[in-house]
Amino acid sequence: MTPPSVAALARSYRTERVVITLVGVLALALGVLALVVGAGWVGSFRALRPVLDPIAMQTLGDWPNLARGVAIAAGVLLAVLGVLLVLRTLRPERHPDLALDESVGSGLVVTAGAIAEAISADAEQVSGVDRARATVVGDPETPALRLSVWLAEGARVKDVWRELDASVLTRARESLGVESLPTAVRVEMGAAERQRVR
Repeated sequence: MTPPSVAALARSYRTERVVITLVGVLALALGVLALVVGAGWVGSFRALRPVLDPIAMQTLGDWPNLARGVAIAAGVLLAVLGVLLVLRTLRPERHPDLALDESVGSGLVVTAGAIAEAISADAEQVSGVDRARATVVGDPETPALRLSVWLAEGARVKDVWRELDASVLTRARESLGVESLPTAVRVEMGAAERQRVR
């Protein structure tokens, strides 16, 4: 099982992938079945019959209440699954606040936004970093960090990474009071400044 802090680094779309995979497999199976029936591999008589088989339609006509009930139940089930999937996809991401003092009446809480701004400002002090943006995600007990840095022209990625790891991320772990802080770092190279032609 993936720890919550690691799962928070890249928002999981596992459920969406599973649903899409199942729908794809079902569509593929129906296509193969239609190909097998249409090619006459299960009998030429069956291949010549229409898609809406008269025998099947007669059976549905003989059991109208059962057919209607099954259709309504399947429709409701698909609608509920669709709504749940949409709600899961649109749910807001958690950004944990840091409780420094939890005493009643005089507690001290540092918001996730303030933590992110402090880490961003610290990362921008690194030589070669033009700008930085940090986001704290996950649970208060097991936070994770997403750090995007934009490098200035001519910066060496290896040197920037070494300084980020040795100073910025170390200070972030110490200030959050955690031994490990799973971090996803995205590095973008800065574009050269445009020269004005006179």
